[in-house]
Amino acid sequence: MTSALKEEEIVAWLGRSPFVAFMGLTLLDSTADRLSLAIEFRPEFARSLGGEPRWHGGVVAALIDTAGDFALIATTGKAPPTVNFRVDYLRPAVGNRLTATARIRKTGRQVGFVDVDVLDPGGKLVAIGRANYAVA
Repeated sequence: MTSALKEEEIVAWLGRSPFVAFMGLTLLDSTADRLSLAIEFRPEFARSLGGEPRWHGGVVAALIDTAGDFALIATTGKAPPTVNFRVDYLRPAVGNRLTATARIRKTGRQVGFVDVDVLDPGGKLVAIGRANYAVA
């Protein structure tokens, strides 16, 4: 499996969706079967007001879904819709930045399977996700 898109093309895709553009994601790395994104904390992403930056779980879930989707976009050059995804939250997401690394496990004729790890600034695993996308 080879990457269909160059990094600058992936970055352009990140701006196509108003929601993804609002998230302000940064592409860190992209290979044939893996893609990493980063997101910076801002008040709209807070679980509650005040104190240290604690991320709302919905933002973490959106990061997982987007990273998985973009791993396949980078490989296929097409935007596959999400069929299903799940998130396991392992600890509170705290800090000014989160990174998500999506690994394509399998791309079949109909469905692509992607696993995603989300790390806090200290490199601790805060959430894991698995997503399925309609690649046909």
